[in-house]
Amino acid sequence: MSVGLVVGIGLMLGTGALLTASPFLWPRASIKATQRGRATERLRGRLALAGLSSVSPMAFIVCSAVISVVIAGFVHGLIGVSALSAGAGFVGLWTPWLLIRWRANVRLRANRAVWPDVVDHLVSAVRSGLALPDSVSTLARVGPAQTRAAFAEFERDYRATGTFAACLDRLKERLGDPVADRILETLRMAREVGGTELTAVLRGLAANLREEVAVRSEVEARQSWVVNAARLGVAAPWVVLILLASRPEAVRAYNSPTGALVIGCGLVLSLIAYRFMIALGRLPEEKRWFK
Repeated sequence: MSVGLVVGIGLMLGTGALLTASPFLWPRASIKATQRGRATERLRGRLALAGLSSVSPMAFIVCSAVISVVIAGFVHGLIGVSALSAGAGFVGLWTPWLLIRWRANVRLRANRAVWPDVVDHLVSAVRSGLALPDSVSTLARVGPAQTRAAFAEFERDYRATGTFAACLDRLKERLGDPVADRILETLRMAREVGGTELTAVLRGLAANLREEVAVRSEVEARQSWVVNAARLGVAAPWVVLILLASRPEAVRAYNSPTGALVIGCGLVLSLIAYRFMIALGRLPEEKRWFK
């Protein structure tokens, strides 16, 4: 086989591989904008679920960058290992996101236990003859303490606009909870299409929510050791590394290219192992409805 033929085949294969990968390497501007919009909406939803709906996604990103720089500078001034400082800066960049996720999960677990009571209050209000908007508004006074502020905002919003559907949409944004989406969409459907079975549907929903809370609590209690083991397994080697880096000869060794490679590989392996163990112990998260 001639050299020209080999070169031609190689060029054709390379061109085909480049064309195949081009949609992923250089996506269209509209696709990029859509992806950025979805990422922004996910971040905004996570902030709302964590109780920080007043914080904009851009402010959160800037705050994460500042924290990353501060942590990297502190570690570099304390230890003097460049690779370890870069790793600390990377961890610092993701620390606010981890805190937001932790706070959101805590609020989800706390709210999950009160939604059946919210449904019971709605059933009582509907059976007493109140209209649906008034039934929802009563939760600002008789509902669980965690949710009263959001329903008080709904009451003020409905008094100002009188538009039930739009007020429900804003209430869903403030609550940021998939269970709340399920309840509010049930009320929206009852408002739009009518029917006499709303109380029966709400009672069934409350029973299902209580069963789900009981099952989730039991499973989370049994799987908590997986999460704790993942955190301990990730933290232990880095604690040892920091202790070793307190010696001058260790600082010189880790500042070398080989030392930087060791720290970089260790950081990547730690992240992969942590994500894998967390995935093993994570329960499926309910998706938002009609968001």
